[in-house]
Amino acid sequence: MKKTILLSIIFCFIFSISIFGQEKKVKEDIPLKHGAHRIGKRTDAYMQHWREYGLGQFIHWGVYAIPGGQWNGKTTQYAAEWFRTSGLISKEEYDNLYKEFNPTGFDAKQWAKMAKQMGARYMIFTTKHHDGFCMWPSKYTDYTIANTPYKKDIVKELVDAYTEEGIDVYLYFSIIDWSHPGYVSGGNINSADIKKMYQEGKNHNPFKTERQAGLYEEFKTFTRNQLFELLDDYPQIKGLWFDGSWDVAWVKNAGWVDTLGLELREKHPGLIIGSRFRSDEFGNRHEDANGYLIDDYDQRYERNLPKDLKETKGFDWDCVMTIPENQWGYHRDWTLTYIKTPYDLIGMIVQANSLDGNFVINFGPDGKGNFRPEEISIAKEVGKWMSVNNEAIYGTHHSILEKQDWGYSTQKDSYIYLTVLNKPMNNLLKVKVPRSKTKDMIYVIENAQYLSTKKVAKIQDGGRDKFGSVFYDIVIPKDIQKLNEPFVIKIKLKEVNKGEKDAYQQAIT
Repeated sequence: MKKTILLSIIFCFIFSISIFGQEKKVKEDIPLKHGAHRIGKRTDAYMQHWREYGLGQFIHWGVYAIPGGQWNGKTTQYAAEWFRTSGLISKEEYDNLYKEFNPTGFDAKQWAKMAKQMGARYMIFTTKHHDGFCMWPSKYTDYTIANTPYKKDIVKELVDAYTEEGIDVYLYFSIIDWSHPGYVSGGNINSADIKKMYQEGKNHNPFKTERQAGLYEEFKTFTRNQLFELLDDYPQIKGLWFDGSWDVAWVKNAGWVDTLGLELREKHPGLIIGSRFRSDEFGNRHEDANGYLIDDYDQRYERNLPKDLKETKGFDWDCVMTIPENQWGYHRDWTLTYIKTPYDLIGMIVQANSLDGNFVINFGPDGKGNFRPEEISIAKEVGKWMSVNNEAIYGTHHSILEKQDWGYSTQKDSYIYLTVLNKPMNNLLKVKVPRSKTKDMIYVIENAQYLSTKKVAKIQDGGRDKFGSVFYDIVIPKDIQKLNEPFVIKIKLKEVNKGEKDAYQQAIT
């Protein structure tokens, strides 16, 4: 029996390499105590539901929204949520901002409705960022929403409101906490010198004294308590979203973190945790030393997308994206960087789903609990497009069509959705259909329809190439030509016998 299981595992590993073309030799796995606990994807209903989201919303909100990247007439160009380290405000001043936090404009139900109208199916909310301020009334620290003028539990309000709208909630939690006396930063595991030490098996001790190491043990207990508190207080949530696991002090405790993850899953069956939570004992994040995904889905795509399916290695994944270039929390000045348009974001939504991923758009409300007008406008425009074209997003996956210059394609069952981002000048959309794997058979477009108008699309023969690929020209009518946003054509492919009329003679060379 053991031999059969081992052979199955080896076969799956070799098969995955052949599919995704990874440039590495098949070799014996390195024995790991704290690497991946599973080879391949989760197959349970919770994770299958996650794969079908398509679009999500991220919200970064905390006391950093009060200064909004500015203090005493000076502006930081860096991330506003890191404002405590900007040098523009003293740590004492920052750590007392919570006494002013009174978001009178905050309306959880309105936030949830905006997300619903945008088409989001899941939401990630920052319960605690690196500054340590808790947006819920944690009993393990006084640095919480309970001790602000607002006093009410913001996390509860949001979990309840979004759940009521049918949107799943995930809670962001930073394992970095500048407010806790036991927190120690051991440096970034991604830095070349520290990474090299780990790879060479050298001991890198982030603690300068025994007292410091002892205080960090207290911090670990504090962190564990807060995580279980979140699971106790908000049992409706679907998962936890971690940040800061690149900190060497956290990496150093890989065994403890691994055990913590197992305990969290036992506490909350079906809990979804991405690859940002922990590392293996060699400091490898996302993938362990053997190339297997750590935890449930790949979280490497922060403000970037994979270039093709091969890059994703067959892992589940999502992309979290800011609207400005690099601002997660509220920043008063959006003139500092390029601001993505609704159509930029729509293109990214489709691209992510065409590569079997989800796409998440970030919002950063101000200190009063209001989204900026630009964010509201973008959410409305994305929602307007999604209300017409969501069939091309929800529950779809990578299609059998190769990437084509006009945009991206997704697939659900036998239907393929062509999202056109670049309209052809001649108003003839040339679609390349793949070769059939069955001898003497070809794929043909059986029918085509525009999602926005429900009108049947006119299809013309677009030729063949010498490799057996078939081309079709879809005629773009005048009403679609006038559109200023991406549009979707739903097609159905059918496999038919070539017939003599489709037997193109090859040139003799």
